[in-house]
Amino acid sequence: MSPTMKSALLVIDVQRGIFETTPPPFEADAVIERINSLAARARMAEVPVVFVQHECDGSPLQHGSEKWRLDQRLVVEPRDLALCKTTPDSFLRTELGDLLAELGTQKLVICGYASEFCVDTTVRRAAALGFPVVLVSDAHTTHDKPHASGAQIRAHHNATLPDLTSFGPVIEARLAEDVVFEG
Repeated sequence: MSPTMKSALLVIDVQRGIFETTPPPFEADAVIERINSLAARARMAEVPVVFVQHECDGSPLQHGSEKWRLDQRLVVEPRDLALCKTTPDSFLRTELGDLLAELGTQKLVICGYASEFCVDTTVRRAAALGFPVVLVSDAHTTHDKPHASGAQIRAHHNATLPDLTSFGPVIEARLAEDVVFEG
């Protein structure tokens, strides 16, 4: 991936009703710290930070509810952008595609929740739409499941998503500390 491609940081579903749970997602505190570091570095490079929030009527993630709000530990600045989604795909029935086109975005850096659902689906859709993707390998997470721990699920996606070459654009898994933003 060319480091001169204009990028955007997508932070998916880091919401109170998902992160402020018992038990919390795998490495929840560390993931939020890494996301805050990524967002700060993105802003310094004049790279847009987009917070994506899942919403579902009649659920704890109902738009505007306390659990729908972003996790209190996230650092959000007024210039950051936000959008809502109703499916695991951050592009489906949202303004994300138009927003990225308006910003001139050519590459996406993706982190957040859930590794096996919204992160996975958005990474795949982004690549299918022609965006090279950096999946921040230590800044996405999920809850333990009966069949696999959150750590195993994250490791699986870090290993398999970069192997998807049929879309064309490269999908890389990179540690948060190794992500370099170019505006």
